[in-house]
Amino acid sequence: MRHGKKINHLGRTDSHRKAMLSNMATSLILHKRITTTLAKAKALRGYVEPILTKSKSDTTHSRRIVFSYLQDKDAVTILFREIAEKIANRPGGYTRIIKMENRLGDNAEMALIELVDYNTVYGTDAAKAEKKTTRRRGGSAKAKTTTEPVAKAATAEVTPADDAVVIEEPKAKAPAVEAAPVAETPVAETEVPEAPAANEENAEKGE
Repeated sequence: MRHGKKINHLGRTDSHRKAMLSNMATSLILHKRITTTLAKAKALRGYVEPILTKSKSDTTHSRRIVFSYLQDKDAVTILFREIAEKIANRPGGYTRIIKMENRLGDNAEMALIELVDYNTVYGTDAAKAEKKTTRRRGGSAKAKTTTEPVAKAATAEVTPADDAVVIEEPKAKAPAVEAAPVAETPVAETEVPEAPAANEENAEKGE
């Protein structure tokens, strides 16, 4: 019976289990997230979080202790240069475990373990959703503003048609101005009195 035994041996010997957790911790530091079984993810969380806490103090002693667990120079360098700056203000809870669908082969419970400060799912999606809502509202307002200029443009187009009608009116008045020469009839009237004078001359000749 396993009364009082909190360590999950994961079906491996002590040396095998430590080597496996060391490799998984190195992969987590290099890739920021890995997919494994739920039991291994829980065991890895208890193994890697003390290492992440140790990386906050960048001293030779802490680097040697971390290297004794990871056995990878590149992982140690990335841990103390990049990750330590990200988790400087976080008091623990550096990792997140997300359950996934069971594995097809043996129906094992799968999980994704990732560093909280390097996530690309939770914070960014929420921000995008908020931006989308504001864009939709802004888009409707823009649609209103765009429809108004269209209406104004339509009215502006109607007014030139009225002006065109006004311009055509002088053309209609032009014949009225040309009819003014009809007033020259008085000239003809002046010629009419001359006719009696000619008749008088003929009368005198007849006499």
